[in-house]
Amino acid sequence: MTITDQASGTQPHPPLHTPPHALHGTGAAGHAPAQTLTRHTRRSPIDIATAVPVLDVTIPVYNEERDLEECLRRLHAYLRGMFPHSFRITVADNASTDGTLKAAERVARELREVTVVHLEEKGRGNALRKVWLASPSPVLAYMDVDLSTDLAALGPLLAPLISGHSDLAIGTRLTRNSRVVRGPKREFISRSYNFMLQSLLGAHFSDAQCGFKAIRADIAQQILPHTMDTAWFFDTELLVLAERCGLRVHEVPVDWTDDPNSSVDIVQTALADVRGMARLSKDMVTGRIPVAELRAALARGPLPAASRSQEQSPGSSLFGQLVRFGTIGVASTLAYLVLFYLCRNLMDPQLANLLALLTTAVANTAANRRFTFGIAGNSGVARHHFEGLLVFGMGLALTSGALALVHSGALPGGTTPDRWLELATVTAANLAATAVKFLLFRLWVFRRRPVPANAPADPAASEASLPQAPVPTTETAES
Repeated sequence: MTITDQASGTQPHPPLHTPPHALHGTGAAGHAPAQTLTRHTRRSPIDIATAVPVLDVTIPVYNEERDLEECLRRLHAYLRGMFPHSFRITVADNASTDGTLKAAERVARELREVTVVHLEEKGRGNALRKVWLASPSPVLAYMDVDLSTDLAALGPLLAPLISGHSDLAIGTRLTRNSRVVRGPKREFISRSYNFMLQSLLGAHFSDAQCGFKAIRADIAQQILPHTMDTAWFFDTELLVLAERCGLRVHEVPVDWTDDPNSSVDIVQTALADVRGMARLSKDMVTGRIPVAELRAALARGPLPAASRSQEQSPGSSLFGQLVRFGTIGVASTLAYLVLFYLCRNLMDPQLANLLALLTTAVANTAANRRFTFGIAGNSGVARHHFEGLLVFGMGLALTSGALALVHSGALPGGTTPDRWLELATVTAANLAATAVKFLLFRLWVFRRRPVPANAPADPAASEASLPQAPVPTTETAES
């Protein structure tokens, strides 16, 4: 990739191949030192007297020759007239094959605040990650080249980051104070996707994909290296990770007008996002993303005089838990039936039922512990699995009793039940056990224990015992 600015061709950013660890904690101009990222109730305000631009707005583009120049001039004029601090506009050209790069460089030669970065790889997520990790500015933002979002929302987007009130800020098209013009197809897909995020991943933000976001650079340096997506799921990955790390996400209702000429394939993007959700869930479960360590370093602590009850019961809505529990239950039931059918060919039905149910019960307890009730780390894991096995015993009793009933000669003429009747019987019994299992999980196994009055004051001391689902820190500037 190459970097150019207005006329000199100099390189205002650090080299974009600089590894993240080389940038972290260096105390470079505009970045908060690493020691400020401790578990406090508030962040330090951004130093607006820094020698580097306070704001770096990235415009990721791919084959946008037609719209780019108008976008840059409009955005530049707005920032010059309305933004009270220094700024830079960075065009991140990710492997365009038309005249996009030449158009960007032409504008950059005329407008001093415009910089152009060319990358050989495609992907919005890839472009944003590389440009943001290399930028010296303390506040980083991005918006789509079509400028569908009214720029009047830029001030409210950036103010909480500059003041230290929030860590990330996003525009949202899905609150009652947002004003949106777009077709019913895009509206339905957008709302359905965000509903899935809130139900399956316990997300609290309302709009993952609005192309209007900002982040503090000190926060970006910590969490961007743990993101992997190179395309559209990057936004969701960043926001989910931010919430899991206990960061504060500020939401701004926006006025948004759909671009009818957008080249984005909505259906393919939605499918890629679903695959991204599965991959992100796996990464957090397997520990590829060290959520507990990041949370210990970045999360805002509770207010000094406040109870930690709210922080300790994230994602606790009954509906969300039911959706996640039901999804895991469907997967467990299918796995149980497959195992039962395979084992039944080798052994009697009661032993096949025991092995199939025990195997899926352990996996089911672990999955519900992590996803349905938002508990990560090793604290209490032995107790949870022990109590889960007690619940499993109830399920075993129901299914074994049902099997014993159909094999007891209760069928007309004393006929022996076939395999499909066995499967139907254990399925019905398993579904009944599932309903009782949810109540026991919610009210007993994974019930939040009250914090002792003499608990250590240092939140980091008990970090491993905190649930790691998203904390309810997302806020919306609606009123």
